Amino acid sequence: MRSALAIVAAALCSTACAQGTSAVATLAPTAGNSAAGTVSFAQQGETILVTVDMTGLKPGPHGFHVHEKGDCSAPDATSAGGHFNPTGQPHGDPKGASHHLGDMPMLVADASGNAKLKFEFGPATLRGGPYDIVGRSVVVHADADDFRTQPAGNSGARIACGVIK
Repeated sequence: MRSALAIVAAALCSTACAQGTSAVATLAPTAGNSAAGTVSFAQQGETILVTVDMTGLKPGPHGFHVHEKGDCSAPDATSAGGHFNPTGQPHGDPKGASHHLGDMPMLVADASGNAKLKFEFGPATLRGGPYDIVGRSVVVHADADDFRTQPAGNSGARIACGVIK
């Protein structure tokens, strides 16, 4: 009886613990820029709830992506590599059928340079496996993402970068 209860408890904890998985990226400005903020990730079933809070941006839209490497050490954040793309898809609108797994919605700054955004992101995960984004980086770009130009949407310089931990 005890072993059956232990198995049930372990299964329940496994499910509940996986539902509560979270991570955060603290974004710092790249050389010559002032953009900074946090991007929080909370696993919710098969998707991730993403919450963004940024300051120091120029007003308007900015490309915003998960990049393949968890390395923001280069002054221009090129050390973060390209967009996270484990499925080999072309760059595109995250609302469309074909896009990099790391393609995220446009980040739009208000007249004061602040941006807040909340959205669901999937099939990325925080639970391990080929779609896991923990240990990768989040990059904010200087310009809008056109969601067409390959390989990165013509969104300009990398102005902030943070590793997802």
